[in-house]
Amino acid sequence: MVTAADIFTLSSKKEFEKLALKVFRHQFANNRVYRDFCTFLHVGPREVKSLQAIPFLPIQFFKTHNVVSSDTPAEATFTSSGTTGTATSRHLVTDLGLYEQSFRLGFSRFYGNIEDYAVLALLPSYLERDGSSLIYMVEDLIKRSGNPHSGFYLHNYDELISKLTTLDATGENVLLIGVTYALLDLVEKQHFSLKNTIIMETGGMKGRRREMIREELHEVLCRGFGVTAIHSEYGMTELLSQAYSAGKGIFECPPWMDILIRDTEDALSYVGYGKTGGINVIDLANIHSCSFIATQDLGKKYPNHTFEVLGRFDHSDIRGCNLMVF
Repeated sequence: MVTAADIFTLSSKKEFEKLALKVFRHQFANNRVYRDFCTFLHVGPREVKSLQAIPFLPIQFFKTHNVVSSDTPAEATFTSSGTTGTATSRHLVTDLGLYEQSFRLGFSRFYGNIEDYAVLALLPSYLERDGSSLIYMVEDLIKRSGNPHSGFYLHNYDELISKLTTLDATGENVLLIGVTYALLDLVEKQHFSLKNTIIMETGGMKGRRREMIREELHEVLCRGFGVTAIHSEYGMTELLSQAYSAGKGIFECPPWMDILIRDTEDALSYVGYGKTGGINVIDLANIHSCSFIATQDLGKKYPNHTFEVLGRFDHSDIRGCNLMVF
């Protein structure tokens, strides 16, 4: 059995691959939905000797099936936001402790001790619904920061502007984490000149604004907040781990997470470094659901194991699909 200690103490790519193959065998044996998918592709443990041979479950399965590799009852069900009338993803989490370990260790790896920050969260569309894994994570970060100024903001922008300006001016380390459209709303109300604040966008226009390519978006936010770079978080309902970017949209994974870039014309083959394709995610923290997920995101991977997200597939068929930027 794979344990949390196995997952969160990985120290090399060789160890990662060895554990990923072990997780594949575990999930093939214990996850009926994933096993049926692999069987449909005529792939089983005998055929899988490398990461590239592992079948990646299309992320849409989380909208139609309970994707679990455990008989333990779910401690929480995380759901995607979705739009009215569309199916939402459901991630049944049987061990919240694994999720907490993953995001706590992941955050500290990239940003250090959470107690060194005041965490301000501008996530109105997430706060206004139940089942958000992002809210669960940020609520925990706020609590563990131990800072009396940390907290959530909904539509009280004037209060946030005052708090952000004051904290930054006193030299306090501030992390402002926000949904994209709300950060744009904020800089339209106030132009900042921040010196001690990290701005982290989590993506998402939620139909509130026109879609923008990353370069344009980050230029607007950099100018509005008076900072040189916009940080980003790459996570989703179906994952228990996050990748982070310290600027220019270049993301880095923690040691228990990795991505492969699949060919847009052949979902079972892969493209080389620097070439655009579909993003497949390996998240070993997903031991109790599925660790091998084919997302609807498009991206590129680089030789230093960083990657960038370029856009999304639309709802057309994957073969010859149209592409949408966000």
